[in-house]
Amino acid sequence: MLTLHHARIIIAEALKKGANEGLKPLTVCVLDPGGALIALERSDGSSKMRPDIAIGKANGALSLGMGSRAIHKRAEEQPYFIQAMNALAKGALVPVPGGVLVKGEGGAILGAVGITGDTSDNDEIAAIAGIEAAGFAADGG
Repeated sequence: MLTLHHARIIIAEALKKGANEGLKPLTVCVLDPGGALIALERSDGSSKMRPDIAIGKANGALSLGMGSRAIHKRAEEQPYFIQAMNALAKGALVPVPGGVLVKGEGGAILGAVGITGDTSDNDEIAAIAGIEAAGFAADGG
C-alpha cells in the first residue's frame, strides 16, 4: 500500500534530485491507485498551473495503466486515440513523460507520481528517483 509516509519520502527525494541536478522548480504529486491525491508539494517559484499538470501526468498513467512516456509515444502514433482518452478524462490526461506508475510486488499498481517543472525527461528522472528511494519499482513507460 502507498501511504502518506511513502508519499512524503517520494516527494522529498524527487525534490532533492531536482535540486542536486539543478532543475527548474518542480511540483510533485502522489496519487493512490484510484487517482485520489495523497500529497502534493510545489517548489518555490513554481508556476500556477504546475499542480494541475503534475496531477494530469499521474492521472493519465493510472487511467491507462502505463507510464506517461508510453502515453506520449502512443499520442505520436495514434493522436486521435489519445485525444479521445483525454476527452473521456475531461482534460485531466497530460500525455508527456513525468507521470510514473508506482509498482509493488508482482507489478501491482500502487499509485502514480506526477512531476512537472523542468523538461519532461528530467521530470521523469526525478519521479523515478523518489519512487525508488521509497522502496518501490517505477514504471515511466
